[in-house]
Formats: sequence, structure tokens, C-alpha cells
Amino acid sequence: MNKNDLLTLTIEGMGNEGEGIGKVDGFPLFVKDAFPGDVIEAKVLKVKKTYGYARMMKLIKASSDRREPACPLHRSCGGCQIQALSYEKQLEYKEEKVRNQLIRIGGFANPPLLPVIGMEEPFHYRNKAQFPIGRDREGRVVTGFYASRTHSIIPNTDCVLGVSENREILKIILEFMEKEGISPYDEVSGEGLLRHVLIRKGFATGELMVCLVLNGERFPGIERLADRLFAIPGMTSLTLNVNRKNTNVIMGEKLLPVRGETFITDRIGSIWYRISPLSFYQVNPVQTRKLYETALNYAGLTGTETVWDLYCGIGTISLFLAQKAGKVYGVEVVPEAIEDARKNAEINGISNVEFYEGKAEEILPGMYREKGIRADVIVVDPPRKGCDRACLDTMLSMAPKRIVYVSCDSATLARDLKILCEGGYELKEVQPVDMFPQTAGIENVALMTC
Repeated sequence: MNKNDLLTLTIEGMGNEGEGIGKVDGFPLFVKDAFPGDVIEAKVLKVKKTYGYARMMKLIKASSDRREPACPLHRSCGGCQIQALSYEKQLEYKEEKVRNQLIRIGGFANPPLLPVIGMEEPFHYRNKAQFPIGRDREGRVVTGFYASRTHSIIPNTDCVLGVSENREILKIILEFMEKEGISPYDEVSGEGLLRHVLIRKGFATGELMVCLVLNGERFPGIERLADRLFAIPGMTSLTLNVNRKNTNVIMGEKLLPVRGETFITDRIGSIWYRISPLSFYQVNPVQTRKLYETALNYAGLTGTETVWDLYCGIGTISLFLAQKAGKVYGVEVVPEAIEDARKNAEINGISNVEFYEGKAEEILPGMYREKGIRADVIVVDPPRKGCDRACLDTMLSMAPKRIVYVSCDSATLARDLKILCEGGYELKEVQPVDMFPQTAGIENVALMTC
């Protein structure tokens, strides 16, 4: 087999990123946008020692699990890897992916995995979108999403996963830039002004936020743009974010208010949250409630427990836990998130929670060694890379009765669960929650006891 070979391939399985997998004489090829049951004509793109990559050139026979995608750009855009797969099969695929990683990486022969909690309406669920700004081949200012594994923008102002207001907001901004001669940022030259547009919506409140990420600190005519944006019902916050670095990181550290508040508010269950542009907040509020209710149930609180919530963000899980705990300690490295977390506790009248700014792997060991603060329950919701080893070791030393692990990456979840089990814990249950329909992503909540 060589690069550029054309061959007929029957897709038999799916990879971790939603790619179809077909085999030629036992040699696996990963093919984007192909699903089990498809028969395709494929062009070989890359051949490695034990596997390769190919592109689907022609769909010869469609799988019975295919469906007509809602977005015509689903193949070129890097966002919705499995939109052309029926939602029922999406859930089956995600459950099997989690199971395989728990077995292969975690070493759990028969993992206690529950069926995925899906959505009744798996579209228009995202309360946040970050749109890169650039130019098309004709020089027009455009926005949309990056093509898969590139920084080439696929023009799109009406993503089927986002809220309806995105389209109007982006139309206003693009028209304003063309009229005023404002240049988009160019990643190659480092010149140009507007890099990204961040839009957030509070589903419970209807409040809208727009944050313009700039390669500078001034946006010409910003007050006139604000007049147009604030004519949209629900518009609450317009800010500028300064990011002059040559980096793939979207947001900079400096935030400049323009009009309205520097935050929006939203509610999950009975808890209200204040959300700033730099704060982490789950993008799917419908499923977030299910996720947090599962975590609260796994915590098994009776009203007397001391709980640590690591990687707490703006206090979303902490405040849920505080409703039934004796004392909750939250830890988060982002200063703006901690500020929001403290404010969120205040606006909800919750006094049995305390927040610390810093790295979980530093704060937790320090509080344990220096102040002797222990834990009956520890809840962790780390980034994709999982928990730091020092954090896991301290959790084992503190020996809480329960550990509730919330994860957006089932591979690092499986790795960390294995370490905790080797330290004396037992994996009792894993509940997947489909926070990201139409994509290969899956969130999980795991309960461990000792």
C-alpha cells in the first residue's frame, strides 16, 4: 500500500475521534466522515508502520445508520465529526468508546458502565461559540470555523449547534468591519486587529455577551458598533479582550469593558451563576444539569461532610454540592473564575463554601500538610489532560470515603482511575453524559469508594 493508492474499503469500526476504520489485508485505515457499514472508494493519504489514513472519495454504498446531516458544511468544518450518523448510533459509539478505554487503558475487565444520557433535541445546545475572523480568497472579511486540523476558516455564521442570535451578531460585526475598513488578524504576518468573536448566551436568562479578541487595545468606532449590538434583545455585555501574542490560545489576560456588564448570568437548577468572558462554564446547560445532579448523587452527602472541589471553575459544581454538604472548598487556577465563584456564592446566599486561587496539585497538598484539612468527599473536574500526579497522590493520602471524577476525556479518566484503584479505591459506577452531540466528545462521571 502506498500514498495516493485508490481502493475499495468496507468500514467496520470507529476511532476515538469519530473516524471510520476499514482494513486492507488486516491493515487498518482511518477515514474521516465514514461510518460502519459504508462501502467507499478511498484514497490513501499516509501510511505508517501499523496503520494509515485515507480520504473518502466516493460513497459506493451508504450505511443504514447514515442520515442527511443538518449542516451542508459538516464534512469541511472541523466541528461536527459524526453529524451524518444517526443520533442513536452516536450514543452507542460513545458508550463503546468509553468502555474500550476503561478496559484497554484502565485495566477494568468488566467496567461498571451505564448507558449514555442523551438529549431529546441534540442541536442548538451550545451557549458559547468562538468565531475566528479572517479573509477569504477574494479578500472579503469572513468568520466561521476552522477546517479539520487546519487554521483555514470555513465561512459559517449559522452553526446548527449554536444559538440563533449568533448569525445576527456576526452579520453586524462583519458589515461594520467592511464599512470601517477594520482588518482581521493575519496569523502569518501578525498584523490586523480582530482575531476572534466570543459569543455567550444564558439559556435561563436570555442574556447575551459579545467579547472581541483584539491584536491591540482599541477598536475604531466601538461605540457605534455597540449601538447596533445593543439593539439585539438580551444583549447585556460587550467587552474587548487583548491578545497580542503569536499563539493558538484564543483569549488574552486583559479585559476591557465597553458597554453593559462584564458578565452575564445564567441558572442551572436553583443555582445562579455569573459568567465572565474568561470563565469556564459548560457549553451545554441542558446536559450540565444532568451531569451535576449525577455528581451530587454520587457524592452521597448528608449535610455534615467536608468536600473538596478541584478545578472548580466559577463554582458550578461547588455550589451544587454546598446545598447538601457541611463545608465545601473549591480550587481553581484562573483568578477571574475564582472572583466569579465567590460572587456566585454571595448571590445565591451560600456561606459554607470557600474558594482558593491556585493549582489544585499545589493547594490541596499544602492545605492537607499545613492545616490538616481532610476530606470526606473529593470531586475533581480536570482539563482534558486529567489530574496531575501530585494531586492524585494527595487524594490517596487524604483517603476520602468517596471520589467523584468528572471528565471530558475518557482516556485520561481511565488512566487516573487505574492509579486511584491501585491506591486502594474501587470503581463503583461510570455514567457517560452526551454533552457534545454530533461530535466524538463525551463527558463522564465516575464514582470511586474505599
